[in-house]
Amino acid sequence: MSSVILLRHAKSDWNSGATDDLNRPLADRGHRAAAAVGAFLAEGGHVPDLVLCSPATRARETLNLAMAAGDWNCPAETADELYYGTVDQLVALACQRRVPVVMLVGHEPTMSDALKQMTGTNLRMPTGALARVSLNPDNSGRLEWLIPSRLLTDR
Repeated sequence: MSSVILLRHAKSDWNSGATDDLNRPLADRGHRAAAAVGAFLAEGGHVPDLVLCSPATRARETLNLAMAAGDWNCPAETADELYYGTVDQLVALACQRRVPVVMLVGHEPTMSDALKQMTGTNLRMPTGALARVSLNPDNSGRLEWLIPSRLLTDR
């Protein structure tokens, strides 16, 4: 059985002066959360085998900071579906990569909706949250954990 880790990008900086949504960076709070998430994944033995990341600046920054803080590395690819796609496309993307653990780094509301579609739960993914789902052969899944980044940082 394979697993998917959903990671919603960390808190973005709405006052950054970015000219469009795609280029909005992380806020300082987002930097701290992304680092805490990366350390948590490494310390807990949850480093993914592959990461598929939205092309948005804040998603790529979240991933880069997490990898650096946790001192882990794995193949990482940009996937436009994680910014422009539908929930069905996101779930298909996660399920077609048959590696032990694939991580998807994306946005709301798609991340929460994908979690709901895979597990039947109706939980919201706040910024910087991680959710791990064990996938069944039929692409349904079981939620293993959902961790908001605020539990991992010293506010």
